Formats: sequence, structure tokens, C-alpha cells
Amino acid sequence: MTLKQPDASALVAAALREDLGKGDVTSRWCVPRSTRARAALIARESGVAAGLGVFALAFRSLDASVKVRLLVGEGKRFRAGAVLARLEGPARPLLAAERVALNFSQRLCGIATLSAAYVAAARKGSPKARVLDTRKTTPLLRELEKYAVACGGAVNHRLRLDDAVLIKDNHIKAAGTVAEAVRRARASGLEVEVEVETSQELEEALASGADIILLDNHSPARARAAVERVRAFSKAAKRKVLTEASGGIVLKNVADYARAGVDRISVGALTHSPRALDLSLEFEVG
Repeated sequence: MTLKQPDASALVAAALREDLGKGDVTSRWCVPRSTRARAALIARESGVAAGLGVFALAFRSLDASVKVRLLVGEGKRFRAGAVLARLEGPARPLLAAERVALNFSQRLCGIATLSAAYVAAARKGSPKARVLDTRKTTPLLRELEKYAVACGGAVNHRLRLDDAVLIKDNHIKAAGTVAEAVRRARASGLEVEVEVETSQELEEALASGADIILLDNHSPARARAAVERVRAFSKAAKRKVLTEASGGIVLKNVADYARAGVDRISVGALTHSPRALDLSLEFEVG
């Protein structure tokens, strides 16, 4: 997998400032300036790699002389006990940047690992279904978290509000009707997606020219029926309309939604509820 990591320099710098304050007083008093050390990033559980470049950046931001070798490629799976990276350099910056480096790498690897699990589960229902993320991300970490989602094999939905039109219930209330909201949105020239909760809203969205139908809080059975209706409409209108499911989707039922035939499955949990992967930094002096 070839992915360009987002520029995390400003985020890493801010995180280091937050953690260091006026400096690492423990290392300053306990560790001689001349002490050199080696360290290894060890996986305590299996997972998918993401953000190891950010891990390296945390150390190099404190001391450019720190040498970091990344041993696992982004998006690659690893087993418990695997060495993901090796470091060498002055002991003080290795100790000072440790927590920030681990905070980033544990979270991003956790997101990638969870994303991979959802993708694998969805494929059991249908190899065609795509798992998407949402904008339910940690403030200011969106690009990194969506990058980690992609490392796990899932697909990025909108990065920002200016990427595409997604008409939700409150937009419909403000516009008056589904038809009026879609009519106004079509003038943007962007792809128009409409969230529907009822069969009436589904019919209005189709008749109004929506490109994507977002089936919100539908059971797998209701989603299947809606997909069949959208496919029939697409065939008659000779215009492909995509379907997307969201709401209440978890690992245990994502295959059911894929089996229902939806084109896309959006899962907020990929970024709002990942568990940090268990990684540790083993340190040796000399």
C-alpha cells in the first residue's frame, strides 16, 4: 500500500509543547546529557501499522540526530511481539518524546486495525461493499485519523464540509422539503447525497435527482428493501443511484448490511471509538 502521510509537523510540535512544558525535568536531573541509548517499538498485540512516520517525527523534532528505522510498512499487518521500529541517539530526547510518539502511534494503529476488522467483516457479506469513515473524528486530528482508516483498507468519506453535499434531516427541515433541498443543492455542481429515514423520503430523494441515498438507522431488512427500490429506479431512469447505510452498524452486523446490497457502509466508530493498540518502547542504555 502506498499512502502519502499527512504533514503532522505542526501537530507533533503542539503535542510536544503540551507534554514538555518547560522541559523533561526527570531526564534533566537523572540522565547525563552525554548518555546515548537505543530503543525498540514493540507490538504487544497484532494489528495494522499506521502513523509510524509520525512516531519517528516526534523524536526527530526534539533532536535531528536521532536515528529511526521503521521496520513495518504503513497498512501492513503485524503480529504480537513484532518490532515495528528501532531508534538510536541521545537518551534525553528519546525519553522526552516517548509518550507523544506512543500516543500518536497507538491511536493511529488502533484506527487502522479497527478499520481492517470492519472491512474483513463486511466482505463476508459481500465483496463489493465498501466501508467508509465519517467526520466523527478527534478535533484537529482528522487528516491523520482518516489516513489511518485508509491504511486499514476502508474508504474516506468527506474530509470537510466543502467536499460534497450531504443533505440531512436538519437541512430538510430548513429547506422545507427533500425536493427543495435537492433542487437547491444541484446548483452547486457537486455530488448530492440525501439522508432518508422513511420510504416517503426515499421516493422524494429519488424523484428529485439525488446521486446517493443514505439509509439512516435502517435495519438490514429495511435496507435490503430500499436497495431493491433504488435499483429498480436506477434501471428505469437509466441513471445509477448509489446506496449507503449508516447508524447502528457494529462489527457483529456489518456483514448483514453488506449482504443487503448497499454500495457503501459508513461507520463512525472507526474514528470515534477505536481502542489504542498496545505498543511499548523498550529502552537500552549504551
